[in-house]
Amino acid sequence: MAIDLSKLVTESRLPESMEIDQADALTIARVINDQDKRVALAVEQELPNIARAIDLIAERLQAGGRLFYVGAGTSGRLGVLDASEIPPTYGANPDLIQGVIAGGWRAVFETQEGAEDSEELGIGDVTGRIQPQDAVVGIAASGRTPYTIAAVVEARRRGCVTIAVTNNPSSPLAAAADVAISPVVGPEVVMGSTRMKSGTAQKMVLNMLSTGAMIKMGKVYTNLMVDMQASNEKLRQRALRMVSLATGVDEEAAAAAMERCGSNTKMTIVSLMADVEADVAAQALIAANGFVHKAIEIAKEQKA
Repeated sequence: MAIDLSKLVTESRLPESMEIDQADALTIARVINDQDKRVALAVEQELPNIARAIDLIAERLQAGGRLFYVGAGTSGRLGVLDASEIPPTYGANPDLIQGVIAGGWRAVFETQEGAEDSEELGIGDVTGRIQPQDAVVGIAASGRTPYTIAAVVEARRRGCVTIAVTNNPSSPLAAAADVAISPVVGPEVVMGSTRMKSGTAQKMVLNMLSTGAMIKMGKVYTNLMVDMQASNEKLRQRALRMVSLATGVDEEAAAAAMERCGSNTKMTIVSLMADVEADVAAQALIAANGFVHKAIEIAKEQKA
């Protein structure tokens, strides 16, 4: 069935860029920048839906489920990108948040445009992966991508909580999901090039969803990413600095405490803040399900 592109906000023409083909570089950059300024405001309108989605995702992850991003083209790549950055940033298992893209991993690097039209492929790509306790986020600027809609419909049928991220209001994808997040950024500077404002809005939303879920899972203390994997020298120095900032000790004392705690940032913070040995801090973190504030309270109570 043919899609009437003229009815999609993302496929309409932007009056401000009608003469951009004759503009100098500074004017081109200014027009794009002026339009990009509107993206955050569009996302702001969707904050209640984003918050609802964060809560639903966190509930599923805390119950042992996983989060899947599903999309085609730019939308699929943004999902893969967000998913790939969670393990090093928050010390999460790579299976916890996964990106699923139409056309498979080759599509991350090379366009596989025909794949997005296949409902069967969308269903097949989630069928072998998802469980009822999972959350599935379908991403599509148009909100009409057959692959993504079919994947979301199948996921919902199987009991998953489903979320739509799209840039066209009242789209089929939005209607198919439990929660719809639809920042309307308007026409693109280059008509239909949804890797621009639409893609930026999607990236902002995915940042909120994954970061919000990780915070609600106890992977952040104050505003420090205390579950980060210190896998290189820069990150080891960052871990030391986080311990120092969180506890008020100097970096030399932080390094000594980190060594006692097996280079575990959370354990080190609890140990220093509650003035307890590493094993007590470790047990407190288990009892607190990884939440540092609660673990400090528990460790102090045990010490008393």
